[in-house]
Amino acid sequence: MNSSRNRDILFSIYSDKRTVFTLNDIAVLTGESNFNNLNKKINYYVGQGRLERPRKGIYVKKEYNPEELACKIYTPSYISLEYILQEAGVIFQYDSRITSVSYLSREIEVENKTYSYRRIKGEIVVNTAGIIRNANINKATAERAFLDMIYLNGERYFDNLKPLDKDFMKRLLPLYNSKILSERVGKILKNGGYR
Repeated sequence: MNSSRNRDILFSIYSDKRTVFTLNDIAVLTGESNFNNLNKKINYYVGQGRLERPRKGIYVKKEYNPEELACKIYTPSYISLEYILQEAGVIFQYDSRITSVSYLSREIEVENKTYSYRRIKGEIVVNTAGIIRNANINKATAERAFLDMIYLNGERYFDNLKPLDKDFMKRLLPLYNSKILSERVGKILKNGGYR
């Protein structure tokens, strides 16, 4: 292996603001078109401890962002549900999982961190209304996470509805195309968070 070319690949990875990559991401980043050679080089770096492979086909820098990993494990997906509602102060009960919605339901553990995915209809998961994309992380707004939660779990209690923009939530409701969801949201908002 050409050590100068190898350093260029590693330099390109560590110079990039992303912390989580697929082999395709690295190929695009480095301009390497031979996937077999690139795969060998990346596996060499993993063996040397310069990169880590927390899951098959996913490579990370030593100090990677778990939220970025959550968005890369299954795509399309975005972080939502309890994780976002807890961050926003809508629910108070602590949950250490990173919760996301995607095209499938799975719960996996990577390096002692639990990543939980809930299946939602494809047309909902790919709709970007109420999704904030920042540094390769897709996160629902609190309003979108609230609607996802009710859509997937039915009626439930929320500790604090004050952080939610009710008008924005009403604008997001049509993307779910669910009369039951609209009724549930109206009932929860009317009752101040209670079922």
